[in-house]
Amino acid sequence: MGSELNIYKIAQEAGVSPATVSRVMTKNARVSEEKRARVEAVIRKYDYRPNALAQGLIKTKTNVIGVLAADLVNPYYSSMVENCEKEIIARGYVPMICGTLSNPDLEVEYIQKMFDMRMDAIIIIGGKSDSLVTEPEYADLINRVAESIPVITTGKVEGGECCQVTIDEAEGMNQSMECLIGLGHRRIALIGGVKEMKSTYDKRIRYRSLLRKNGLTYRERYVIKSNYSIEGGYQGFEALFQGNKTLPTAVIAINDYSAVGVMRSIKEHGLRIPEDISLISFDNTFIVDTVIPRLSSISYDYEAFGKLLVDTALDKIGGKEVPEVQKVTPTLIIRESVAELKR
Repeated sequence: MGSELNIYKIAQEAGVSPATVSRVMTKNARVSEEKRARVEAVIRKYDYRPNALAQGLIKTKTNVIGVLAADLVNPYYSSMVENCEKEIIARGYVPMICGTLSNPDLEVEYIQKMFDMRMDAIIIIGGKSDSLVTEPEYADLINRVAESIPVITTGKVEGGECCQVTIDEAEGMNQSMECLIGLGHRRIALIGGVKEMKSTYDKRIRYRSLLRKNGLTYRERYVIKSNYSIEGGYQGFEALFQGNKTLPTAVIAINDYSAVGVMRSIKEHGLRIPEDISLISFDNTFIVDTVIPRLSSISYDYEAFGKLLVDTALDKIGGKEVPEVQKVTPTLIIRESVAELKR
């Protein structure tokens, strides 16, 4: 039984934090006698003997920073991870990178494993932290981990004691809508994403408010739910085409992947980009230069984004105060997929 134990399990049974278990095992004086007794009782119960590696991890820094991303295939996530990795190495640390295959259960498992391995900090990109409503169990996990090591997320964990470095989604939508409205477009559709994801929810809320602000009609049928893939974008425009006698003159796709699918569907219906329909997407990944016409897209400075994530982690490791929320400002890069409305 002892070999199956770890600090987290001991803490759970003793009713204390993992940090308290670490202090007991390193004979730190900053533990009450009552808590020390509970921890020692569990250790004796299972005759727990941490191995040399575990002892070393308890006593010293590992100089390892965990980076957990929802989907390493998606170029948005891979760009984020690559720039985090470069910055971590440049700062003298070792990155441990894990992709969760967009599997929430795997994400929870990996967070726990990174904690058990005593990473100096964990950076979480996407995944459950991007949910509009945080599950209490997930917030509890983040809080247990954050008691001992810094946790940095790109999404908001309600009730979670972690730092957030995120994209200003509203500003990205501001720039997209300002561009299209400035070009004369009045019928603008939004394709892709699900409202249960906070990033998508924020985009939709700002989209609707900007229509109202500019005196334009909000059409529910112009807001299409789909997943974030190429196929999702394709099916999204198909649904838009089938469900509307009057098509929009411009489309905003939730990401570059989705935009590729939208483009395919538009062309299959004999329509042209941008002559018939202008198109803007989000993320500005390498995909934008692989299609014709080249995609206009909301860009993030991935290098600066990665640096800010790592800087925040290192500041927390060093005991510095950091803002609870930091936002990265996006920029619209205009290419050949948008044009002034001619009709």
